[in-house]
Amino acid sequence: MTDQSAGDTPEKEPCISDAPAEAGDAFHPEVPVGMTLESIINLTDEFEHLNELVMLHIGRSGGFTCTASYFTIVTPLLDMLEAEIRFRYHEGMSRDQMKLVVQDWIDKEIAGMQHGR
Repeated sequence: MTDQSAGDTPEKEPCISDAPAEAGDAFHPEVPVGMTLESIINLTDEFEHLNELVMLHIGRSGGFTCTASYFTIVTPLLDMLEAEIRFRYHEGMSRDQMKLVVQDWIDKEIAGMQHGR
């Protein structure tokens, strides 16, 4: 940890590429440095689509009363999306290919919710 009072810059927040992959671990391929889940959603222009899924989850759970309950609902969903991206990512993946990964996962989750999952 750095001492911010000494003028050092704070440590950056971890991103999906910060978790080291273990040898032979196909579940955690290297995602380009700096690619957070937020930047991937922005890059792929899937925010509104993801928001639709989040709203379905919030509605199914009866809504939320505070920030903590919101994050209790949304965090597992974002974790699952991140895991899907890690699993399907491959080096040299284009923006359109990444968009399809995100879009397909969201579509499957929405379909599952609409069919009572």
